[in-house]
Amino acid sequence: MPGAIYAEGLVKTFGEVRALDGVDLDVPEGSVLGLLGPNGAGKTTTVRVLTTLLRPDAGRAVVAGHDVVAEPDAVRHNIGLSGQFAAVDEYLTGRENLQMVGELYQMSSRAARARAVELLEQFDLADAGDRPTKTYSGGMRRRLDLAAALVVKPPVMFMDEPTTGLDPRNRMLLWEVIESLVAGGTTLLLTTQYLEEADRLAHDIAVVDHGRVIARGTADQLKAQTGGERVEVVVHDRDLLGTATEVLHGFSKGESTVDQHTRKITVPVSGGAKLLAEVIRELDGRGVEIDDIGLRRPTLDDVFLSLTGHVAEEKSEAQDEAEPRGAAGGKGKKERG
Repeated sequence: MPGAIYAEGLVKTFGEVRALDGVDLDVPEGSVLGLLGPNGAGKTTTVRVLTTLLRPDAGRAVVAGHDVVAEPDAVRHNIGLSGQFAAVDEYLTGRENLQMVGELYQMSSRAARARAVELLEQFDLADAGDRPTKTYSGGMRRRLDLAAALVVKPPVMFMDEPTTGLDPRNRMLLWEVIESLVAGGTTLLLTTQYLEEADRLAHDIAVVDHGRVIARGTADQLKAQTGGERVEVVVHDRDLLGTATEVLHGFSKGESTVDQHTRKITVPVSGGAKLLAEVIRELDGRGVEIDDIGLRRPTLDDVFLSLTGHVAEEKSEAQDEAEPRGAAGGKGKKERG
């Protein structure tokens, strides 16, 4: 049986741009799938199709047991959506924004007010609840936006890069709220460019590039796929970079990178901290003085470079421009329910 979110062969084109090129997904009920990929990879388009804001050109998707094309209203009644940009009315207070959403869902005024109080407390916005949201900081607006998506406690949630641009404190707060939702049984599809976010929140990660899922697994599995661990060495004498690279090549499990400017060599390895002692001995034996050495796990860019051939911050301008901004589900606009 398909999971709470299921997609098979999703295709979506904008003119000559094939934004989705056969996306397959399956998210079990009560779990979190992190959709990871560079800008323009197809993450947001996937979310828009699954939340009925865009109609796929081909393929099939089922959310909360309902087909997104044949039963869009039923899908909307069972989902919450927090888009890339906070969609709140800046002239209403935080409390009024939440009450309005509740009443749009046909909650009684009393029930909508009670739910607004509950959410303001949960998202640490109670003290600002009666202020116009135009006075809110970016982080406060983002929290209010997520709170609005949760007014009716939907069984399935979609969050499109919910913590982008937030400071560490607000990011941690949102992570705690998300973890609480999932603990309560909510199924979540989360798009993000932050591997550490997916590492903490997601049970499984799907990496998307050029409209296709190119890898799937846990965060640890994806990191291991890119080499598992990295040794970084900063050489004191730039003239000895070649010698140091030759030494490190003997320990490497893949391609090494050399930064001439910083005199840093990075190589994928396996063997843990014990390997560092061996590397130091070999370098010392070849007369290579080092300023720094360390062992670290792959970063987001390591994963992206390995799987997509470019870093997370790069952007596919053609694909970004191809998606209509004024259409339903366009950037800056959000539909709930």
